[in-house]
Amino acid sequence: MSTAPDWLHSLPALASLDAEAFDLLAKAATKVDVKAGTVLFRPGDACSSFLIVLTGSVRVQLLSEAGREIVLYRVGTGSTCVLTTSCLIGNEGYGAEGIAETAVSAVALPKDSFDRLITCSTAFRDFVFHSFGARLTDLMKLVSEVAFGRIDCRLAEALVSHTPQGGPIALTHQALAVELGTAREVISRHLKDFQRRGLVDLGRGHLEVRNVSGLRDLAASP
Repeated sequence: MSTAPDWLHSLPALASLDAEAFDLLAKAATKVDVKAGTVLFRPGDACSSFLIVLTGSVRVQLLSEAGREIVLYRVGTGSTCVLTTSCLIGNEGYGAEGIAETAVSAVALPKDSFDRLITCSTAFRDFVFHSFGARLTDLMKLVSEVAFGRIDCRLAEALVSHTPQGGPIALTHQALAVELGTAREVISRHLKDFQRRGLVDLGRGHLEVRNVSGLRDLAASP
């Protein structure tokens, strides 16, 4: 049995791998480090490896022909990308874009080794599909929110999530629009309404949450 690489200790979900699967993963996987802003994949790119994020955050987003963007989900510590898994299993190219939001440390497993582990290791298969299911649930929630949710409630929830105790938010109106899958003008209009209600404070290049409880109440409203 191979000696466990350091990164494997940070993935307790893989601790139950049998000796054969452990050896394959330890020998085939490669640790990679990328800087914030690095584009990891684009629509149409072939998918050649399975990526497990060790630290950092990868933003997966979709760009429409009209130039609108929407964040589909984020891949954080100990997680995998549902789109990557889908592409590997279906032998298809990427349908969205993945960008490192922060510096990212990850493990890349070549497709042939991924296929072998999926086939021979129950523990690895459980790890892959547990993460796949969690991200799929996030996507279904996003579809529901975009299709049926009130944008003012969703914006209030987003503001609270970025600053739970209140204070400045280092996001532009455009970034919030991408986050929520709407237009910048819509976000700006609602933020001005929030300012009139004393929920936020706006200025040139400045956005600050002033009333966290008020935003939480709005986010929870039907």
